[in-house]
Amino acid sequence: MLQFFRNFFQSKLGVPVTLAFLALIAIAFASSDVANTGTFGGIAGGDRVAVVGDRKIDSADLVGSAQAALEQARQSNPNLSMNAFIEQGGLDDVLDQMIDRAAIAEYARRHGLRAGENLVNSEILAIPQFRGADGEFDAAVFRQLIGAQGISEAAFRADLTQGLLAQQLLVPMAFGAKATDKVVARYAALLKERRRGAIAVLPSQAFAPTGDPSQAALETYYTENRGDFIRPERRVIRYAVIDADALGGQAEPTAAEIRARYEENSAQYAAREDRRITQLIVPTQEAANAIRARVEAGGSLEAAAREAGFGTAALGPVSQEDLAEQSSPQVASAVFAAGRGELATPARSGLGWHVVRVDQIDATGARPLDQVRGEIAEALRTEKRQTALADLAANVEDQLADGISLADVARDLEIETRTTRPLLASGGVYDTPNETAPEVLAPTLETAFQMSEGQPQIAEIERGRTFLIFEASQITPSAAAPLAEIRDDVIAGWRQAQGAEAARAAADRVLKRVRGGATLASAIGEEEQDLPSIEQIDLTREQLAALQGRFPAPIALLFSMAEGTTKKLEAPDDNGWFVVDLDDIETGEVNADDPVFAQARTDIGGTMGREYIDQFRLALRKELGIERNETAIEAVRKQLLGQN
Repeated sequence: MLQFFRNFFQSKLGVPVTLAFLALIAIAFASSDVANTGTFGGIAGGDRVAVVGDRKIDSADLVGSAQAALEQARQSNPNLSMNAFIEQGGLDDVLDQMIDRAAIAEYARRHGLRAGENLVNSEILAIPQFRGADGEFDAAVFRQLIGAQGISEAAFRADLTQGLLAQQLLVPMAFGAKATDKVVARYAALLKERRRGAIAVLPSQAFAPTGDPSQAALETYYTENRGDFIRPERRVIRYAVIDADALGGQAEPTAAEIRARYEENSAQYAAREDRRITQLIVPTQEAANAIRARVEAGGSLEAAAREAGFGTAALGPVSQEDLAEQSSPQVASAVFAAGRGELATPARSGLGWHVVRVDQIDATGARPLDQVRGEIAEALRTEKRQTALADLAANVEDQLADGISLADVARDLEIETRTTRPLLASGGVYDTPNETAPEVLAPTLETAFQMSEGQPQIAEIERGRTFLIFEASQITPSAAAPLAEIRDDVIAGWRQAQGAEAARAAADRVLKRVRGGATLASAIGEEEQDLPSIEQIDLTREQLAALQGRFPAPIALLFSMAEGTTKKLEAPDDNGWFVVDLDDIETGEVNADDPVFAQARTDIGGTMGREYIDQFRLALRKELGIERNETAIEAVRKQLLGQN
């Protein structure tokens, strides 16, 4: 709950996630995994972007961590580009995380904490993803999974070691954090608090100019806000489908092949007889004969078995060959010599003596070649098609490796080449939200967004039936669109920004009037613009908490103000301003046996633990000393943006 109130005082949008114990452990296993990639962008891999105490952070490590963090972010936003990631502060956040992790590792080293090889090995063995089909740790699976992420084993172990050191330092620090009953009572009572006030909205559109800006003003606005006009990467995919149509008559079986297959499987098409039986297995021949005699005297096999303390089992349909394999040739011969409804002569297998009743006889006549010709032809056709397609795909792959273009391959195979509209990494069509890429491209889309332009590949889409040749025929990198192409959008943005400035001035005028004694309604009424009606608010913190954070920012401000005050608040994305007026606060009371009291104690304890960790993190930075190489950091930034 303390965190709930602290959130009200956060004024910076997009505040980075606080580095706490769970975040550190998660980082160690995921977002900050790095691969030592040597040199890049004219900067040697040994250059330092930061130094924490005696521990150095290499520029190559920062590149690897930024790329890994981007890939992780793309799991929720596939269209996120490196440009947008950096523009939103992603690179700075990654470097801050690396500095904090390095500080913890350096502090642990100086004070004799360690995570030995055996401890690291035990942690790796405990990770379920690294287990094989038998449920045990599989070294091959381990190396395959980390290799697929571009992570070396040494780098993975180093990150895991840092996570274990963080665990040794931070768990004791956060464990058992507890607030006094007086503090808990104060905050628990706040949940019963009721606040009454009003919120006025001053939208930018109401104050925005209707005319166009000058060219100079438009260019200045565009330059200062280029990050707002970044387009995601788009790719035009050229592709061709290879299926049975590309084979012509290659997959059609000949009459000779059909006859050969028929003769090869003659037993399958010969006359056969299957039987359904009920059997009883007893240890001795005397017992078997006695049970058979009871049945032949007028009883049933099931009743005779029960009397003897045994049970029967149904089996079939089964052929004589199968029954001989399951029991013995003697049992099978006896069973297939008996008629329907009869008991077979008792015979012996490795399990004992079998007393068998023939329940049903299913006889199938021989099937001549003419009767099964179509069935055999279809089976051969499927087999030949799969083989021919595999051979054709291998041949195409060789041609592509030799530099033959997709268009030339398609022309030789006489298959159609198709070209998509510009696609996003998410599979959507650029500028057409409701349209998606062709379904046949879905399995290859991720690969298509990792390929170089004009470098075709072949992939199997439907096993044994369909292959796809595809290439990125045109790549448009993520970047701010040229002003000339988005002039109308930039003008709209300029008007929105100008309207926001005018709305801010109007909010200041309204505040001045209210503080001079006017009501919020009358203060708003003095504005010339046609503004929305004032919204009256009457809520308790319990009602607010039930919304689980899904409430507007002005409501949050209302619950962080002093009684009798009026404040203004900027709406996101230049959408205008709010004026929030708090008239009355009605305090609540909570007894120690109220469930709210116990919940408040738990919430505050958890938040205090995280606060201890955060303060420790800042103290580590101060004690160890942090040196940042801004030149190297900027060079990494440019390299990631492709500007070197």
